[in-house]
Amino acid sequence: MSEVIVVAEQREGKFRDVTFELISKAKELSKSSGFKITGVILGYGTNELAQELSLYGLDEVVSIEHEILKNYSCEGYVKALSSFLREREPVLTMIGHTVYGLDYAPALAAELNFPLVTDCINLSMENRKLKVTRQMYSGKINVEFSFPRAEKYMVTVRPTVFKPAEKTGKKSRVVKVKAEIPVKELKTKFIELIKPSAEEVDISQADVIVSVGRGIGDKDNLPIVESLAEAIGAALGASRPVVDNGWLPKSRQVGQSGKTVKPKVYLAVGISGAMQHVMGMKGSETVIAINKDPNAPIFDVSDYGVVANLFDIVPTLTETIKKIRGT
Repeated sequence: MSEVIVVAEQREGKFRDVTFELISKAKELSKSSGFKITGVILGYGTNELAQELSLYGLDEVVSIEHEILKNYSCEGYVKALSSFLREREPVLTMIGHTVYGLDYAPALAAELNFPLVTDCINLSMENRKLKVTRQMYSGKINVEFSFPRAEKYMVTVRPTVFKPAEKTGKKSRVVKVKAEIPVKELKTKFIELIKPSAEEVDISQADVIVSVGRGIGDKDNLPIVESLAEAIGAALGASRPVVDNGWLPKSRQVGQSGKTVKPKVYLAVGISGAMQHVMGMKGSETVIAINKDPNAPIFDVSDYGVVANLFDIVPTLTETIKKIRGT
């Protein structure tokens, strides 16, 4: 039976959402082509993670362990995965298009001589031939193509484009593998993990986000939107112009060159809706937009829209929420 490998991504003992999104797409491919699906975890002391992953309906979970993999290491990941993939010879290896994936996937593909397609937004398989969809020209065009001569493929998949898989309750077989990594040959080593400060909130993990765009006009007007975010209990995001002007840090930027987010609620305040921004937030469950321009592109991707001057509506909305919450 042909095999699809899903490389799970975990940080500090917790899976990233993209792991379950990859599993969901792998299951879809398996239904049409009958592939075996194997989830692979890299780390050290990952038994609990392996048991958790085994509940998502995979055919097998493989835990590749080595002390060097306790913390992320591009060289360590490449050494461990290249050996495993040579042995298994999967038809497809799926990796998240994340900071980690962007780092090690190209090196892994070069090591194995696998064709690599990055930042995929869709995948399909027909007669063992992979067909991928990715975007070009800042998301304005979707391009679909395939590799007729290839027999093994590797892809990185954009986070938030697929619905995450859910637990099935049925446990998969778990296999533990000790990685053979020549530590002395590694040219880099992990020194320390520097976490973002309290001000640098990871907006990609927020359930509710209030994002502000160039419509705010000036940095001095930011407290208007900050007060709304605080009243709702939301994380504060921003479009690129706000960050480029230095009004908010890069960690707050949503979009193609910033963070990809998928909150339950995304409130866009004074954001026009350029494609580069939409690419980073269109996975949101509910999108609400406030913009004085009725023809703003943001309304095309919104579930609810308010055509109004943000300076008129946002303070009123904030006060109303505070009254309802008694704050």
